[in-house]
Amino acid sequence: MDAHSPAPVPPPGCPAHGGRVPLYGAEFAANPQSYYDYLRHYGPSAPVELAPGVNATLVTEYSAALQLLQDPASYRRDSRRWRDLNEGRIPPDSPVLQLLLHRPNALFSDGVEHLRLRQAITDCMARIDQRRLARSTRQVSDFLISQFGYRGSADLLSSYAKQLPLFVFNELFGCPADIGDRVMFGISGMFDGVNAEKAAQVAFGAIGELIALKRGRPGEDVTSWLLQHHAQLNDEEMTHQLTLLLGAGVEPLGNLLGNTLHRLLTHDAYAHQGGLIDEAIDDTLWENPPITNLGPHYPVADGEFAGQKVEAGDLLMVSYAAANSSPILAAERRASSRAHLAWSAGPHACPSKDPARQIAMTSLENLFNRLPDIELAVPEETLNWRPGPFNRALVSLPVRFTPDRKERPEDTAARVQPAKSAQPTEKVGRWSQFLNWLAR
Repeated sequence: MDAHSPAPVPPPGCPAHGGRVPLYGAEFAANPQSYYDYLRHYGPSAPVELAPGVNATLVTEYSAALQLLQDPASYRRDSRRWRDLNEGRIPPDSPVLQLLLHRPNALFSDGVEHLRLRQAITDCMARIDQRRLARSTRQVSDFLISQFGYRGSADLLSSYAKQLPLFVFNELFGCPADIGDRVMFGISGMFDGVNAEKAAQVAFGAIGELIALKRGRPGEDVTSWLLQHHAQLNDEEMTHQLTLLLGAGVEPLGNLLGNTLHRLLTHDAYAHQGGLIDEAIDDTLWENPPITNLGPHYPVADGEFAGQKVEAGDLLMVSYAAANSSPILAAERRASSRAHLAWSAGPHACPSKDPARQIAMTSLENLFNRLPDIELAVPEETLNWRPGPFNRALVSLPVRFTPDRKERPEDTAARVQPAKSAQPTEKVGRWSQFLNWLAR
């Protein structure tokens, strides 16, 4: 920091003298950038609290973040190294614990095991046909629009952005109606935080059934390709890889859609037509990324990182949002519109960024082609953001538009009947609805 710069003013809720900066609560959700600006006065990294009793060091500077992400020999992803957890200092009911606990998947593995699990994922994701993905995304988009387009108003977050990724991933994974209904119910419940343990049980049970089904009747889908991969994943590994792909794919992609919609509807520089949607996605990934702070790493030995002492087993986190908004990045952003860290970097960089971007582009273009005069139905300043240290997501996005009269709701209701499910989940199975709508 320049010696003549005034001392930064802590945002509301920040400790004014010493202590750790909390990355939770309404104040942080409302204006996280003010927190990142304050954190920079500590240097490339800063002491934070992810939730009450959960301490971490947050890397806020771009080059330091790259150093951490690209040095898997010195900084590991296996959270069984987490000293505070091993020594009993993490509250067992902490709301952030489930996202940081070790699981036998590519996200929490290192070395040879990570290479084996990640190669299986990247090989299978590379087999996705782009034309098929675009077609599936448009079909899902048309179905969701048919559920609210005739009304002239909607919450685009709950009715569109949050649902579309689940539908598309269900199709990519080859889910039949019954299993797909429960996958959607379980994954949604895990992220909503309401009865999360029960929702997780439903999701894991449904994914287990999907694996058993595809072992006997493989198809042209990601689940079957993973089962056939030369990595020879067992059932436990398969369950955790599929859960990882669904969780890590669905929630961030839904946030990306919501945040890009927010940008398109609140910035006059964007038009509601094709050319600027691509630009709006890039600007969102730079300035309002769907995953703000994550990338947990653990030093293998005591030492120094970015000028500060660290101990083996410390929790180091990457602030993608803060790194992207570093003042020194202006030149990099001009040179490359996609040099941001929203997809992470290094050996654990997102393996699905290309399909995710295509889904986002296709679904947003289709939405504005169908409903070209969408506008916010409430003042921008009344919109609320979900609290939490990891995600950047709106609570709701109310909009209005000229109703789409192509399909009357009574016609849709007559044609769309939910398939029978082996286990009650929602009042109506949404995946079954879509499959029946598609077959009409």
